Amino acid sequence: MFFGSLFLLSMYLLFKYVLAWISYVNKLDSRLGDSTWRWTYDYQVIGERDYSDLDDKDFVRLRRKKNKLVTIMYLIFLVMFISFMSWLSKLLILLLN
Repeated sequence: MFFGSLFLLSMYLLFKYVLAWISYVNKLDSRLGDSTWRWTYDYQVIGERDYSDLDDKDFVRLRRKKNKLVTIMYLIFLVMFISFMSWLSKLLILLLN
């Protein structure tokens, strides 16, 4: 249970670190908005094409970086949730025995 608590604490710190990176990337371009929890595929670039970086290279690359960070954030959140459920079940077993 000690190692589970230590793992949850380290995952929480990693989660906060990724959230700080997402906030930093959001501030680099106003078109990204302030949302932390969603991917940024719906933000348009300058030209007609949105699938490559031919029109607005800097923005599209920044948007792809933010999308990777959001994916990592969701992965960490999922691992934290599963680990917390395991930790909670061990705690309940310990308390009820």
